[in-house]
Amino acid sequence: MPNRLSRETSPYLLQHAENPVDWYAWGPEALETAKRDDKPILLSIGYAACHWCHVMAHESFEDEEIARMMNESFVNIKVDREERPDIDGIYMQAVQAMTGHGGWPMTMFLLPDGSPFFGGTYFPPDDRHGLPSFRRVLQSVADAYAKRREGVAQSAEQLKQIYQSNLADARSTGGLSPQLLEDAYRSLTPSYDLLNGGFGTAPKFPPTMVLDFLLRYWKRTGNSHALEIVATSFTKMARGGIYDQVGGGFARYAVDASWLVPHFEKMLYDNALLSRLGAHLWQATRDDEVKRVTTETVEWVEREMTSPEGGFYSSLDADSDGHEGKFYVWSEDEIDSLLGADALVFKSYYGVTGAGNFEGRNILFVPRDRVAAAAHAGVDPDLLDEIIARAKRVLYESRAERVWPGRDEKILASWNGLMLRGVAAAARVFGRADFASLAIRNAEFLAREMVSGGRVMRSHKEGVTRINGFLEDHAAVALGFLAVYELTFDERWVERAREIAEALIEHFWDGQVRSFFDTAKDAEQLITRPRDVTDNATPSGTSLAVELLLHLSELQQDAEYRRRAVFTLETLAEAMTRHPIAFGQLLGSADMEINGAIEVALVGDSPSPAFKALERAVAGQYVPSLVLAGGEMGKGSRVMLLADRPLIDDKPTAYVCRAYTCDRPVTDSDALSDQLENAAKVGAGV
Repeated sequence: MPNRLSRETSPYLLQHAENPVDWYAWGPEALETAKRDDKPILLSIGYAACHWCHVMAHESFEDEEIARMMNESFVNIKVDREERPDIDGIYMQAVQAMTGHGGWPMTMFLLPDGSPFFGGTYFPPDDRHGLPSFRRVLQSVADAYAKRREGVAQSAEQLKQIYQSNLADARSTGGLSPQLLEDAYRSLTPSYDLLNGGFGTAPKFPPTMVLDFLLRYWKRTGNSHALEIVATSFTKMARGGIYDQVGGGFARYAVDASWLVPHFEKMLYDNALLSRLGAHLWQATRDDEVKRVTTETVEWVEREMTSPEGGFYSSLDADSDGHEGKFYVWSEDEIDSLLGADALVFKSYYGVTGAGNFEGRNILFVPRDRVAAAAHAGVDPDLLDEIIARAKRVLYESRAERVWPGRDEKILASWNGLMLRGVAAAARVFGRADFASLAIRNAEFLAREMVSGGRVMRSHKEGVTRINGFLEDHAAVALGFLAVYELTFDERWVERAREIAEALIEHFWDGQVRSFFDTAKDAEQLITRPRDVTDNATPSGTSLAVELLLHLSELQQDAEYRRRAVFTLETLAEAMTRHPIAFGQLLGSADMEINGAIEVALVGDSPSPAFKALERAVAGQYVPSLVLAGGEMGKGSRVMLLADRPLIDDKPTAYVCRAYTCDRPVTDSDALSDQLENAAKVGAGV
């Protein structure tokens, strides 16, 4: 018989609906049962695309004996970390404090009031590789709770001390100065991998937010090494197995230092951040490979990750047909059979061999650049492009006949907001009308289905919108709406973003602590109110909120928004300097405050050819901390950045300003390009 999870909408929870475990979803029923029956809680947290979550489910949660032990001694709760990042964050703090590391699946044991007292991540069904068996863990925890309750309670009380910092008053830790950005840059560079790009050693995750900061730093200072880090890292990832060379889109991470072997799940948020970075990197370099990979990534999102209503799905699983990565790898014989005369060139370009590079099969990767690859294959570069494009179409059609990886079709507000920004940036930068339509459709879906009265909901699936949104949901969606405004100059998106910003301040800002919290004041009361300020796989809610308020303060000339954002930055100034790898997104906002936003107001009739030429000039330049507005103030506009900006000679006119100083207004797109080229520079090259 299906268990209680069969009533849920989360694909991750539904994956466990047939387990013999008597699972509960997180909620009053489970917590009250634990208190009534005086049982400890076994809390299992994971997500649908998590390979090791599937492994533990198959090994332990489908095992009748283990399920019996769980059911007899515990109240068992399953949580989808993507739906409930608050619960995940709270108990991840505990498991990291206990073990020194974290990850998923997360396995926590709690008192009936929710206080953690023991935990870990993956446990095998039998003792293995130094890990205790899950059976042994279950028995030991059950015995401790039954026979040594006082010791268990003491452990829980000690662990609760880790949450005290969440409630500590926020205080300024230093001023915001160019030296902060310089120190952050110098802290990052020693761990840069000169050979492979990225930072550190295996496993390697795309350091997208840090790369975004370094791209800003290059433009501000002229430091060519910063640009080299960004360009090399992006290109190495794009040529590696972490990038799907056939279908587009990036996997979550690589298990090796050279980006060859991915952990094959594809997450929406990685591709959201990378597509926006790619658009900006192309503006900076005009690199055709960067453009191709970025547009392919957005095309993959449109083709495989977009719901009929316009929402973006969450992820594709790492596994298919019972094997990790099976959907993505090829044998040499398959390539020869499918491609015929094109096979030799294709194999040379993508490093295909008979022995393979992954369990006897081939993960496609690009071992050399286009010109070198053409020379190696003995063909002209343009002919190489034709062969590769033709071959990729053939392989994609063949691959589509395989068993597809599972797709998590829940639509998460914050991830959609991030992806919306990426799509809108690609649409504006590359002039893609199809991307613009995709962005507008997604924004309209979010506004219609997931936002009401400025409050954002977390999750939507199969017509059901549920779970009150978190700080990251509100800020990411509002930033997405501002990106659509920059694409369309439709002021409804500014009004919607501002409405969300007001709700964000009302419900997530604590005046006593003087900080943003991740959960709203009216949210479910957990054992602590989470406040995670670090940028991890996704930007923190705090980082996004600061960026939103700074952007709106420039667009609407609102000093109160800026005051709150600047104070938040000051409370984290020391942390940004000491641990820049954990604050990539927030460092971007620090750049905006320290070096100044670049305000660009385009005034005139937006459909006119002259206005469009000015738009193209802006789209063609990489401008860090850009705040863009367009339209005519005299026609009911409520965007204050357009105020008192008259037309020059009755022509569409561009105004470029920074730090309360403006260049002369121009009507010529070349003159605008020249102004933008110099607007962001603050110092000589290093």
